[in-house]
Formats: sequence, C-alpha cells, structure tokens
Amino acid sequence: MIKHIVCFKLKDFADAEKAKETLLSMEGKVPQLRSIEVGIDQLHSERSYDVILQVTVDSMQALEEYQREDYHCSVVKPFMHAVRQTSVAVDYEI
Repeated sequence: MIKHIVCFKLKDFADAEKAKETLLSMEGKVPQLRSIEVGIDQLHSERSYDVILQVTVDSMQALEEYQREDYHCSVVKPFMHAVRQTSVAVDYEI
C-alpha cells in the first residue's frame, strides 16, 4: 500500500474549511482511495502549512490512476490549485 500526503499553504487561510470539504468530497467518488483524512492546522506557526491531505491507495499503479482520475482532475485539483500558495507532497510504501 502507498500513503500519499500533501500539505497545502493557502493564499488565504479563510479558504481552509472549503479546501477540507473539497478534498473530502473525493470519498466515495474516487475508486482508488482506500482511506482519506484531511486536517486543518491549529498551530499557525511560521513554518506551518494550512491543510493536510492523507490518502492510502493499493499500489504505485493505483496512485498513478488516482492522479489521472476524472473527479480528482476536474473538481479537486482545479480548486486546490486556485487557492493554494504552495504545496509539498510525499509518497511512501506502508
């Protein structure tokens, strides 16, 4: 299994709740996802990111399919690209 984690720094922290809702909207719509968790930062330190996405998929092939999946690409990515200032990601085997 693969854990895919993305941390988002938003242009405006006021968008954090909508970002969380948008990311969580993939549940039940993106078949590659085995689990999904989204959190909003509580510390707000200088080095903090605002929103974290953690998903689990079955394999690297499933991760590649997820990256091209229609709902992810047509709804989630455009919104997140519009509200993010920057993002970082890590993918690892579990």
